[in-house]
Amino acid sequence: MPQKPNSEWTIRLIKSPEEMASVEELQRIVWPGTETDVIPAHMLLAVVHNGGLLLGAYVKEEIIGTVFGFPGYYETPDGPRLKHHSHILAVHPNWRGYGVGFALKRAQWQLVRHQGIDRITWTYDPLLSRNAYLNIARLGTVCNTYLHSEYGEMRDGLNAGLPSDRFQVDWWVFTKRVEKRLNRRAPLKVALEDYRNADALFLEAYGDQYSLRPPEGVPPMTGSLVLVEIPEDFLKLKDTNLPLARDWRFYGREIFEIAFKAGYLVTDFLYENGRSFYILTQGNSTL
Repeated sequence: MPQKPNSEWTIRLIKSPEEMASVEELQRIVWPGTETDVIPAHMLLAVVHNGGLLLGAYVKEEIIGTVFGFPGYYETPDGPRLKHHSHILAVHPNWRGYGVGFALKRAQWQLVRHQGIDRITWTYDPLLSRNAYLNIARLGTVCNTYLHSEYGEMRDGLNAGLPSDRFQVDWWVFTKRVEKRLNRRAPLKVALEDYRNADALFLEAYGDQYSLRPPEGVPPMTGSLVLVEIPEDFLKLKDTNLPLARDWRFYGREIFEIAFKAGYLVTDFLYENGRSFYILTQGNSTL
């Protein structure tokens, strides 16, 4: 597998059975430990031939990343409405942190826009700060949906041992918010101190990096801004202290469900000096 981050990659649609075999293998690398969670080539092929999208990022002819989704619908007061649901985004470990995932999502965004669909949804573990930064801060998704054990008991190396709770994010593809986030110019930086000066409510963790503990209790949520801290590296914390990881899972479940019920929306994510915070905003005005 190529190791040089400055190597150029290309992104293209995947349609042939031969290419889909490489997508199977990439899944095994990204989510090791169980064959049953790998989406097989025949299923990928059936979805792609019926409106789904499967894209690959390639260096020469070697796959380094993929994104896969399919059409679905959601209920509105006027009846069912079409959406696109993005099921997996996978980047080879050698290529993480170099923009491959962002480039794949941007390509997906362009294709779904071309289909005339205005909403893309997907799920991710809300305690994974790297995923949160990509999904919320860089791509411009928002979230007010918390799902309990969405995938049941998962047995792969990343998820085993914890309830598979997930955020379901909404990517409103035609909004100026999303277009600005996908612009290649650097966004305006807002620091933690700026939020403190704005009298935001901070729910801060305590302890050192790998024994970081969630706040005790849930204070009344008031005001227009709430910042919720999560571990910088939840997977490493999980590997070293599974009971503490479970505490974080149930704390996140409680705090986000309370916030969403109170009308808050996750609208941004901030990483500063080794600390990770969700920014929650009252109401839908940021859309």
